[in-house]
Amino acid sequence: MKQHTYFLYSLLILPAILFTTVQASAQDDLEKAIPIIKTTHEKVSATFKSTKLINGHTNETIYKNEMDFKVDHRFGDIAGSNGGLRQFFGLDQSTDVRIGFDYGLSDRVTVGLARAKGATAVQQLYELSIKYRLLEQTTDDHIPFAITFFGSNTIAAIHASDDPTSATAYRNLGDRTNYVSQLIIARKMSPGFSFSLTPSYLHRNFTTYRDQNELFALGAGARAKLSKRVALVIDYFLPFRNTADKAYLEKVNNVKFYNPLGVGLEMETGGHIFHLNFTNAAAIEEMQFIPSTTSSWLKGQYRWGFSISRRFSFNHTKKQVETGT
Repeated sequence: MKQHTYFLYSLLILPAILFTTVQASAQDDLEKAIPIIKTTHEKVSATFKSTKLINGHTNETIYKNEMDFKVDHRFGDIAGSNGGLRQFFGLDQSTDVRIGFDYGLSDRVTVGLARAKGATAVQQLYELSIKYRLLEQTTDDHIPFAITFFGSNTIAAIHASDDPTSATAYRNLGDRTNYVSQLIIARKMSPGFSFSLTPSYLHRNFTTYRDQNELFALGAGARAKLSKRVALVIDYFLPFRNTADKAYLEKVNNVKFYNPLGVGLEMETGGHIFHLNFTNAAAIEEMQFIPSTTSSWLKGQYRWGFSISRRFSFNHTKKQVETGT
């Protein structure tokens, strides 16, 4: 009886063993036939559409052999004691104008040259800048943030004042120079929303009495897509001033310092990026709008301005591929 039972078990188990063996062999052959797909850390593109938001920079750089021509303009106060219809809501005045050129030495390194009017007593500004992508965000969050370094050296060409208490009482070229260093930490949260944090360090070689030569600040910015070609952009900077020095300057100069806040619309029009913005910052350069903003949104001392950017490519190989020549 037992022999018949073992024989029946063998008949039942043997087909299962044969089927399992054949299936495993077929699976091994299939795995050999299909190439192994390696996981790649694909980089996130276009965290922001422009190299700047309103006042602050983004993590974006210019592609190699491309040049970005940018014009920034700030008008006068829209409302308040210096605005209104009498000043045509600020259009009769111009607080600052900047014209700049940025060129891509590589996809990760951009150098810039700019000339700005200047919105304080320190005017006729020439700026040399560099932007370098340290890290780039990946789609799989292997690198969760993009980090870009921005540095600039600004020189004031205005005639030196004979008044020793003036902010332009320069004695040599070194007094005219100012430095800005920033780390722009950005993340694209979704196709329609990006944000950034910008720890900043400013050094001004020459300032008025008790105005800080060195200043730290923290900036924050965001971009929210409203449609295919229109987005809402915003940025804000918080300077960390010495309380006693700030109070002294406000009392002596009869002013009050405020934190720069900008809000605007970004519009893509072919090869142009156009910004229509509103901000309480009268100046455009970091070395001025971060430490020297004395206008208040609550008092109507905000102004409208614009920024227009046009990109030119000198990459002949890329042009030939695009045009098929």
